[in-house]
Amino acid sequence: MSTATFTAFALVALIGVVTPGLDTMLILRHSLLGGRRAGVATFLGINLGCLIWGTASIAGLTALLTASQLAYDIVRIAGAAYLLWLGGSALWKSLPRNQVEQPEELPTTSAGLTSWAALRSGMTTNLLNPKVGVFYISLLPQFLPAGPAAFAWGPLLVATHISIGLLWSTALVWVAGRARALFQRRRVRAWLDRITATVLVGLGLKMAVQG
Repeated sequence: MSTATFTAFALVALIGVVTPGLDTMLILRHSLLGGRRAGVATFLGINLGCLIWGTASIAGLTALLTASQLAYDIVRIAGAAYLLWLGGSALWKSLPRNQVEQPEELPTTSAGLTSWAALRSGMTTNLLNPKVGVFYISLLPQFLPAGPAAFAWGPLLVATHISIGLLWSTALVWVAGRARALFQRRRVRAWLDRITATVLVGLGLKMAVQG
């Protein structure tokens, strides 16, 4: 593989990582509401999902998603249902009648979001998004050399994509940490919950209707 080819892949991966989407929203939300530990756990879960998808693509397993409409639809519907559940439960909890009276300034930790829950949420959301698998199975072959060398370069390209994701996610967590004091206010936090929950529901509906 030439330096130019590797650089081109890194650029494409960077554009894909920094483009705002579900991963970005989850990292920011969990960082703002659960603190830096929750943010770090979220992006570790997301990138663990990428590692699993990347490994599967190298092994040829995710080719099933592009070859079988049924397999793609199963993963897509499962992902949509999970997003709807995440968004619906967050929206329900944000309603005034379901909130316990709290002081205007909330404590600095979120008892409802542990590091394990954040990691699980990030990984599950990533694994139930078939577009991640299709991304790997359609993108990697464009940059891999022909022949046995592909098996050596494949893991490197996956590692490059994940490394870029880790660096970008770290920056997001840092930015969210700097702004967290504002979002600890009860009213601001409630509106943040409602907005992100609505986005989750919207993404779930979009994933459900897309073929």
